[in-house]
Amino acid sequence: MNVNNNNTLIIRKATPADLDIVTSIEATCFPSAEAAPRKAFEERLAHYADHFLLIFDGETPIGFIDGFVSDEMVLTDEMFSDASLHNPKGSWQMIFGLNTLPAYRNCGVAARLIEAFIHLAKEEKRKGLILTCKDKLIHYYAKFGFVNEGESVSDHGGAKWYQMRLTF
Repeated sequence: MNVNNNNTLIIRKATPADLDIVTSIEATCFPSAEAAPRKAFEERLAHYADHFLLIFDGETPIGFIDGFVSDEMVLTDEMFSDASLHNPKGSWQMIFGLNTLPAYRNCGVAARLIEAFIHLAKEEKRKGLILTCKDKLIHYYAKFGFVNEGESVSDHGGAKWYQMRLTF
């Protein structure tokens, strides 16, 4: 799929009614060992739906970015599984997932989501954003100003992760 007209891309905050959308996209984008289960998304949407951004190509949902807010300086595995740790007044916007359906990859969809999440964090006066990624994506996030802080404490899904931070 080639998104030729970025005007057809619409980004909006999620609601709990979007549970089926995010669950389906996550299952398509991540291996089962790394994909968050439906129950986790149900809890995340209940605690911080306003920190989920969905992107649509017209009426078709094609991706999302999500994560809660915290004063913690390190993104831990516990954060992925305990949505109640969300602190609406926290300093740091975490990124737990960036998902783009395979047919829409490599045409700027993920970049639009990252830029929108950065804008939201700035608007909410956060100190910045924190994420973890695999080594093959370090260069991608660096393009947006994220700095690699080395190996993460996370072993989510049995993979090796690196923590990256964008500070405003």
